[in-house]
Amino acid sequence: QAQLVESGGGLVQAGGSLRLSCLVSGLTFSNYGMGWFRQAPGKEQEFVGAISRDGGDAYCADSVKDRFTVSRDNAKNSLYLQMHSLKPEDTAVYYCAATANYPNTYFLKRANLYYYWGQGTQVTVSS
Repeated sequence: QAQLVESGGGLVQAGGSLRLSCLVSGLTFSNYGMGWFRQAPGKEQEFVGAISRDGGDAYCADSVKDRFTVSRDNAKNSLYLQMHSLKPEDTAVYYCAATANYPNTYFLKRANLYYYWGQGTQVTVSS
């Protein structure tokens, strides 16, 4: 049974940094494209970033691409989201997700392609 467990969230002041991790078990991690999504209270789920199976292709949403970086370590079955220069509008629950079925990395921004999801980790940025 696949399990995705996020960690690393917390309370941080604006301008600070956090590194989220997603530990994956129960599946062959290197076979899966991975994504990060977030959802703030009262708002729709938002794509944050994604990375291909081998880590060779990664990108973030335009709203965060100058501040966030997605990476993975297939030897550790782990996905990461490095966040810098955090803003209050980054406050949300952050989720990692996995999919084995995507035409190319561009499609990893689509939440409906993902099979497995973590439970989320809260990130709160104070002003």
